[in-house]
Amino acid sequence: MRTKVDDRKAVEVLLFVTQQVHDTYHVLKVLYFADKCHLEKYGRLIYGDSYVAMDQGPVPSLAYDIVKDAGGRKPRVQSVDAAGTFSIADKYNIIPARKPNLDELSESDIECLGEAMRKYGTMPKPILTKKSHEEKAFFEAAKNAYVPIEDIVGMLPDSASILDYMRNY
Repeated sequence: MRTKVDDRKAVEVLLFVTQQVHDTYHVLKVLYFADKCHLEKYGRLIYGDSYVAMDQGPVPSLAYDIVKDAGGRKPRVQSVDAAGTFSIADKYNIIPARKPNLDELSESDIECLGEAMRKYGTMPKPILTKKSHEEKAFFEAAKNAYVPIEDIVGMLPDSASILDYMRNY
């Protein structure tokens, strides 16, 4: 099952999160746990990113590309003009250049992002790493491979109903 990715919304989500969380590692983990929360409560991903099983645990692919682009690499995300939207400080901190456009985010998006920021945004890195590596979908995935959304949903309570909703709506 594929989800539709909203590139512009991804930038606004990153801007929202980086208003409070700056460390790239924590930002990417917040996005993962916010998406997991949103899947469980509302049956959809926040902006449709795909997750890759990397050494550091689950990584949202598009968000990671946008962060790397902010660091001065040649943009890999051709559909998103994030130039000047972020800067990188001290190699690992992503700094927003503007406030997010909240009209692009739903109340449920803001709810789950806020919950994930409060819970994981300042969690010590070793604990956060352990927590994200305990996630079955990533533990079983091949290194650097995309993790099927069905596997992520499969970790949630009532996964059959969530998958049915995602397939039919």
